[in-house]
Amino acid sequence: MTTLPEVKAPPRAHRVAVFVRDGVLPIELGIVHRIFGEARSADGDRLYDVRTCAAVPGPVGTDTDVTLTVVNGAELLGTADTVVIPASNADYDPPHDGALPSDLAEVLARIEPGTRIASICTGSFVLAAAGLLEGRAATTHWKSAEAFRRLYPNVRLDPSVLYTHDGNILTAAGVAAGIDLCLHIVRVDHGASVANEVARATVVPPHRTGGQAQFIAQPVPERGDSSTGAARAWALTRLDQPVSLGELAAHESMSVRTFTRRFRAETGMSPQRWLTEQRINRSRELLETTELPIDDIATRSGFGTGTALRQNFARTVGVSPSRYRATFR
Repeated sequence: MTTLPEVKAPPRAHRVAVFVRDGVLPIELGIVHRIFGEARSADGDRLYDVRTCAAVPGPVGTDTDVTLTVVNGAELLGTADTVVIPASNADYDPPHDGALPSDLAEVLARIEPGTRIASICTGSFVLAAAGLLEGRAATTHWKSAEAFRRLYPNVRLDPSVLYTHDGNILTAAGVAAGIDLCLHIVRVDHGASVANEVARATVVPPHRTGGQAQFIAQPVPERGDSSTGAARAWALTRLDQPVSLGELAAHESMSVRTFTRRFRAETGMSPQRWLTEQRINRSRELLETTELPIDDIATRSGFGTGTALRQNFARTVGVSPSRYRATFR
Protein backbone atom coordinates (compact mmCIF):
# COMPACT_ATOMS: atom_id res chain seq x y z
CA MET A 1 0.00 0.00 0.00
CA THR A 2 1.44 3.36 -1.03
CA THR A 3 1.11 6.23 1.42
CA LEU A 4 0.74 9.55 -0.27
CA PRO A 5 2.61 12.47 1.25
CA GLU A 6 0.47 14.83 3.28
CA VAL A 7 -0.45 17.98 1.37
CA LYS A 8 -0.61 20.98 3.66
CA ALA A 9 -3.26 23.55 2.89
CA PRO A 10 -1.90 27.09 2.49
CA PRO A 11 -2.46 29.26 5.57
CA ARG A 12 -5.67 31.27 5.58
CA ALA A 13 -5.23 34.84 4.39
CA HIS A 14 -5.73 37.52 7.04
CA ARG A 15 -9.25 38.93 6.60
CA VAL A 16 -9.49 42.73 6.29
CA ALA A 17 -12.91 44.41 6.23
CA VAL A 18 -13.06 48.01 5.04
CA PHE A 19 -16.20 49.62 6.45
CA VAL A 20 -17.48 52.48 4.28
CA ARG A 21 -20.18 55.06 4.98
CA ASP A 22 -21.97 57.66 2.87
CA GLY A 23 -19.51 60.34 1.84
CA VAL A 24 -16.52 57.98 1.95
CA LEU A 25 -13.28 59.18 0.35
CA PRO A 26 -12.65 56.68 -2.49
CA ILE A 27 -8.89 57.27 -2.39
CA GLU A 28 -8.73 55.97 1.18
CA LEU A 29 -10.74 52.88 0.27
CA GLY A 30 -8.38 52.28 -2.64
CA ILE A 31 -5.30 52.63 -0.43
CA VAL A 32 -6.37 49.76 1.81
CA HIS A 33 -7.14 47.43 -1.10
CA ARG A 34 -3.94 48.34 -2.93
CA ILE A 35 -1.46 48.01 -0.05
CA PHE A 36 -2.85 44.82 1.48
CA GLY A 37 -3.68 43.38 -1.93
CA GLU A 38 -0.03 43.60 -3.00
CA ALA A 39 1.31 41.62 -0.01
CA ARG A 40 2.45 38.14 -1.04
CA SER A 41 4.12 35.19 0.63
CA ALA A 42 7.36 33.69 -0.70
CA ASP A 43 5.15 31.24 -2.67
CA GLY A 44 3.18 34.10 -4.21
CA ASP A 45 0.02 33.55 -2.14
CA ARG A 46 -2.02 36.58 -1.08
CA LEU A 47 -1.44 37.34 2.58
CA TYR A 48 -4.62 39.38 3.00
CA ASP A 49 -8.20 38.91 1.87
CA VAL A 50 -9.56 42.47 1.60
CA ARG A 51 -13.28 43.12 1.25
CA THR A 52 -15.45 46.22 1.48
CA CYS A 53 -18.67 46.34 3.48
CA ALA A 54 -21.36 48.85 4.44
CA ALA A 55 -24.11 48.97 7.03
CA VAL A 56 -26.37 47.40 4.39
CA PRO A 57 -25.43 46.21 0.89
CA GLY A 58 -26.18 48.57 -1.96
CA PRO A 59 -25.20 52.02 -3.21
CA VAL A 60 -22.94 54.16 -1.03
CA GLY A 61 -22.27 57.78 -1.91
CA THR A 62 -18.76 59.21 -1.92
CA ASP A 63 -17.31 62.70 -1.63
CA THR A 64 -17.19 62.80 -5.46
CA ASP A 65 -19.79 62.23 -8.17
CA VAL A 66 -19.00 58.49 -8.03
CA THR A 67 -21.34 56.09 -6.24
CA LEU A 68 -20.06 52.75 -4.96
CA THR A 69 -22.06 49.52 -5.13
CA VAL A 70 -21.13 47.54 -2.03
CA VAL A 71 -22.10 43.86 -2.04
CA ASN A 72 -21.22 43.02 1.58
CA GLY A 73 -23.22 44.08 4.61
CA ALA A 74 -22.19 44.68 8.22
CA GLU A 75 -22.10 40.94 8.96
CA LEU A 76 -18.65 40.91 7.33
CA LEU A 77 -17.29 42.83 10.33
CA GLY A 78 -17.89 39.85 12.59
CA THR A 79 -15.55 37.64 10.55
CA ALA A 80 -12.71 40.15 10.10
CA ASP A 81 -9.24 39.93 11.65
CA THR A 82 -8.71 43.64 10.93
CA VAL A 83 -11.33 46.35 10.39
CA VAL A 84 -10.38 49.60 8.65
CA ILE A 85 -12.64 52.68 8.77
CA PRO A 86 -11.77 55.33 6.15
CA ALA A 87 -12.93 58.93 6.44
CA SER A 88 -16.29 60.24 5.31
CA ASN A 89 -17.12 63.85 4.48
CA ALA A 90 -19.73 63.61 7.26
CA ASP A 91 -16.87 63.38 9.76
CA TYR A 92 -15.95 66.99 9.12
CA ASP A 93 -19.21 68.11 10.71
CA PRO A 94 -19.53 65.74 13.67
CA PRO A 95 -22.52 65.88 16.04
CA HIS A 96 -22.20 68.56 18.68
CA ASP A 97 -21.99 66.10 21.57
CA GLY A 98 -19.73 63.62 19.76
CA ALA A 99 -22.18 60.77 20.35
CA LEU A 100 -22.27 57.72 18.10
CA PRO A 101 -25.54 57.36 16.14
CA SER A 102 -27.47 54.31 17.31
CA ASP A 103 -27.50 52.65 13.90
CA LEU A 104 -23.72 52.98 13.63
CA ALA A 105 -23.31 51.65 17.18
CA GLU A 106 -25.27 48.53 16.21
CA VAL A 107 -23.01 48.02 13.21
CA LEU A 108 -19.78 48.37 15.18
CA ALA A 109 -21.10 45.99 17.85
CA ARG A 110 -20.69 43.21 15.27
CA ILE A 111 -16.89 43.50 15.55
CA GLU A 112 -15.51 40.72 17.75
CA PRO A 113 -13.62 41.82 20.90
CA GLY A 114 -9.87 41.98 20.33
CA THR A 115 -10.18 42.56 16.58
CA ARG A 116 -7.58 44.97 15.24
CA ILE A 117 -9.29 48.22 14.26
CA ALA A 118 -7.71 51.05 12.26
CA SER A 119 -9.00 54.41 11.09
CA ILE A 120 -7.76 56.74 8.38
CA CYS A 121 -8.03 60.52 8.68
CA THR A 122 -11.26 61.56 10.41
CA GLY A 123 -12.41 57.96 10.64
CA SER A 124 -10.89 58.37 14.11
CA PHE A 125 -14.05 60.31 15.09
CA VAL A 126 -15.99 57.05 14.74
CA LEU A 127 -13.57 55.16 16.97
CA ALA A 128 -13.61 57.92 19.55
CA ALA A 129 -17.41 58.18 19.54
CA ALA A 130 -17.59 54.41 20.07
CA GLY A 131 -15.38 54.74 23.16
CA LEU A 132 -12.54 52.76 21.61
CA LEU A 133 -9.97 55.53 22.06
CA GLU A 134 -10.60 56.36 25.75
CA GLY A 135 -7.19 56.84 27.37
CA ARG A 136 -5.40 55.74 24.20
CA ALA A 137 -2.97 57.49 21.90
CA ALA A 138 -4.57 58.57 18.63
CA THR A 139 -4.25 61.02 15.78
CA THR A 140 -6.48 62.60 13.16
CA HIS A 141 -6.12 65.13 10.39
CA TRP A 142 -4.49 68.23 11.83
CA LYS A 143 -7.31 70.45 10.53
CA SER A 144 -9.81 68.48 12.65
CA ALA A 145 -7.70 68.32 15.82
CA GLU A 146 -9.45 71.20 17.61
CA ALA A 147 -12.92 69.70 17.08
CA PHE A 148 -11.65 66.27 18.09
CA ARG A 149 -10.16 67.55 21.35
CA ARG A 150 -13.36 69.38 22.22
CA LEU A 151 -15.52 66.31 21.64
CA TYR A 152 -13.20 63.65 23.08
CA PRO A 153 -10.99 65.17 25.83
CA ASN A 154 -10.09 61.76 27.29
CA VAL A 155 -8.26 60.66 24.14
CA ARG A 156 -4.48 61.25 24.09
CA LEU A 157 -4.58 63.02 20.74
CA ASP A 158 -1.32 63.84 18.95
CA PRO A 159 -2.13 65.69 15.72
CA SER A 160 1.55 66.12 14.88
CA VAL A 161 2.26 62.48 13.95
CA LEU A 162 1.48 60.35 10.88
CA TYR A 163 -0.09 57.42 12.70
CA THR A 164 -0.43 55.79 16.11
CA HIS A 165 -0.47 52.17 17.25
CA ASP A 166 -1.88 51.53 20.72
CA GLY A 167 -2.66 47.88 21.37
CA ASN A 168 -5.22 46.66 18.84
CA ILE A 169 -6.21 50.21 17.79
CA LEU A 170 -4.43 52.20 15.09
CA THR A 171 -5.17 55.65 13.67
CA ALA A 172 -3.71 57.50 10.68
CA ALA A 173 -3.61 61.25 10.17
CA GLY A 174 -4.78 61.66 6.59
CA VAL A 175 -4.86 60.24 3.08
CA ALA A 176 -1.12 59.68 2.51
CA ALA A 177 -0.63 58.64 6.13
CA GLY A 178 -3.11 55.85 5.42
CA ILE A 179 -0.48 54.35 3.13
CA ASP A 180 2.09 54.56 5.91
CA LEU A 181 -0.33 52.94 8.36
CA CYS A 182 -1.15 50.04 6.05
CA LEU A 183 2.54 49.45 5.34
CA HIS A 184 3.16 49.54 9.09
CA ILE A 185 0.55 46.82 9.60
CA VAL A 186 2.12 44.67 6.86
CA ARG A 187 5.52 45.22 8.48
CA VAL A 188 4.19 44.20 11.91
CA ASP A 189 2.51 41.09 10.47
CA HIS A 190 5.13 39.91 7.97
CA GLY A 191 8.34 41.91 8.39
CA ALA A 192 10.19 44.66 6.57
CA SER A 193 11.06 42.59 3.49
CA VAL A 194 7.40 41.96 2.56
CA ALA A 195 6.44 45.56 3.38
CA ASN A 196 9.27 46.88 1.23
CA GLU A 197 8.18 44.71 -1.70
CA VAL A 198 4.66 46.14 -1.37
CA ALA A 199 6.09 49.67 -1.27
CA ARG A 200 8.20 49.03 -4.37
CA ALA A 201 5.21 47.61 -6.26
CA THR A 202 3.11 50.61 -5.26
CA VAL A 203 5.96 53.11 -5.88
CA VAL A 204 5.75 54.72 -2.44
CA PRO A 205 8.39 55.29 0.26
CA PRO A 206 8.91 51.99 2.11
CA HIS A 207 8.95 53.37 5.63
CA ARG A 208 7.86 56.54 7.37
CA THR A 209 7.58 56.06 11.12
CA GLY A 210 4.41 57.01 12.92
CA GLY A 211 6.22 59.70 14.89
CA GLN A 212 7.30 61.59 11.79
CA ALA A 213 5.77 65.04 11.51
CA GLN A 214 2.27 65.08 10.01
CA PHE A 215 2.49 68.59 8.66
CA ILE A 216 5.85 69.80 7.40
CA ALA A 217 6.63 73.11 5.80
CA GLN A 218 7.98 71.67 2.55
CA PRO A 219 6.73 68.14 1.82
CA VAL A 220 8.17 68.15 -1.72
CA PRO A 221 11.79 69.35 -1.86
CA GLU A 222 12.47 72.20 -4.21
CA ARG A 223 14.97 71.79 -6.99
CA GLY A 224 18.40 73.28 -6.78
CA ASP A 225 20.45 74.07 -3.71
CA SER A 226 17.41 74.36 -1.43
CA SER A 227 16.96 70.55 -1.43
CA THR A 228 18.76 68.10 0.82
CA GLY A 229 17.72 65.15 -1.35
CA ALA A 230 21.16 64.62 -2.89
CA ALA A 231 22.75 64.40 0.55
CA ARG A 232 20.16 61.85 1.63
CA ALA A 233 20.75 59.75 -1.48
CA TRP A 234 24.51 59.91 -0.84
CA ALA A 235 24.08 58.87 2.79
CA LEU A 236 22.00 55.84 1.82
CA THR A 237 24.95 54.48 -0.20
CA ARG A 238 27.23 54.56 2.84
CA LEU A 239 25.11 53.62 5.84
CA ASP A 240 27.86 51.21 6.89
CA GLN A 241 30.25 54.13 7.36
CA PRO A 242 30.28 57.11 9.72
CA VAL A 243 28.25 60.00 8.28
CA SER A 244 28.66 63.33 10.02
CA LEU A 245 26.35 66.31 9.88
CA GLY A 246 29.23 68.35 8.48
CA GLU A 247 29.68 65.90 5.61
CA LEU A 248 25.99 65.99 4.78
CA ALA A 249 25.97 69.79 4.78
CA ALA A 250 29.13 69.94 2.69
CA HIS A 251 27.57 67.59 0.14
CA GLU A 252 24.95 70.28 -0.50
CA SER A 253 27.44 73.17 -0.14
CA MET A 254 25.52 74.53 2.84
CA SER A 255 26.42 75.53 6.35
CA VAL A 256 25.47 73.03 9.03
CA ARG A 257 22.85 75.42 10.40
CA THR A 258 21.21 76.01 7.00
CA PHE A 259 21.34 72.31 6.11
CA THR A 260 19.74 71.27 9.41
CA ARG A 261 16.95 73.82 9.01
CA ARG A 262 16.18 72.75 5.44
CA PHE A 263 16.47 69.06 6.30
CA ARG A 264 13.80 69.44 8.99
CA ALA A 265 11.59 71.42 6.61
CA GLU A 266 11.79 68.66 3.98
CA THR A 267 11.61 65.53 6.18
CA GLY A 268 10.03 66.64 9.44
CA MET A 269 12.94 65.26 11.49
CA SER A 270 16.58 65.90 12.33
CA PRO A 271 19.40 64.49 10.16
CA GLN A 272 20.59 62.25 13.01
CA ARG A 273 17.14 60.76 13.59
CA TRP A 274 16.72 60.18 9.86
CA LEU A 275 20.08 58.37 9.70
CA THR A 276 19.17 56.17 12.64
CA GLU A 277 15.87 55.21 11.01
CA GLN A 278 17.60 54.29 7.74
CA ARG A 279 20.09 52.14 9.65
CA ILE A 280 17.29 50.40 11.52
CA ASN A 281 15.58 49.69 8.19
CA ARG A 282 18.81 48.25 6.79
CA SER A 283 19.31 46.03 9.84
CA ARG A 284 15.71 44.74 9.64
CA GLU A 285 16.18 43.58 6.06
CA LEU A 286 19.51 41.93 6.89
CA LEU A 287 17.96 40.14 9.87
CA GLU A 288 15.16 38.81 7.65
CA THR A 289 17.13 37.88 4.56
CA THR A 290 20.57 36.74 5.80
CA GLU A 291 22.16 34.50 8.43
CA LEU A 292 24.77 37.13 9.30
CA PRO A 293 25.75 37.35 12.99
CA ILE A 294 24.38 40.33 14.90
CA ASP A 295 27.82 41.98 15.06
CA ASP A 296 28.19 41.79 11.27
CA ILE A 297 24.73 43.28 10.77
CA ALA A 298 25.65 46.06 13.18
CA THR A 299 28.71 46.83 11.05
CA ARG A 300 26.84 46.72 7.73
CA SER A 301 24.02 48.93 8.99
CA GLY A 302 26.33 51.51 10.53
CA PHE A 303 25.81 50.90 14.25
CA GLY A 304 29.37 49.66 14.69
CA THR A 305 28.81 47.22 17.54
CA GLY A 306 26.22 44.61 18.38
CA THR A 307 25.49 46.42 21.63
CA ALA A 308 24.67 49.67 19.82
CA LEU A 309 22.44 47.81 17.35
CA ARG A 310 20.58 46.02 20.15
CA GLN A 311 19.97 49.23 22.06
CA ASN A 312 18.76 51.22 19.05
CA PHE A 313 16.74 48.32 17.64
CA ALA A 314 14.93 47.60 20.90
CA ARG A 315 14.18 51.28 21.41
CA THR A 316 12.79 51.71 17.87
CA VAL A 317 11.19 48.35 17.06
CA GLY A 318 10.31 47.20 20.58
CA VAL A 319 12.03 43.80 20.44
CA SER A 320 15.60 42.55 20.28
CA PRO A 321 17.25 41.81 16.91
CA SER A 322 17.36 38.10 17.74
CA ARG A 323 13.67 37.96 18.54
CA TYR A 324 12.84 39.95 15.42
CA ARG A 325 14.85 37.49 13.30
CA ALA A 326 13.13 34.50 14.89
CA THR A 327 9.74 36.05 14.08
CA PHE A 328 10.33 36.98 10.44
CA ARG A 329 12.95 34.56 9.13
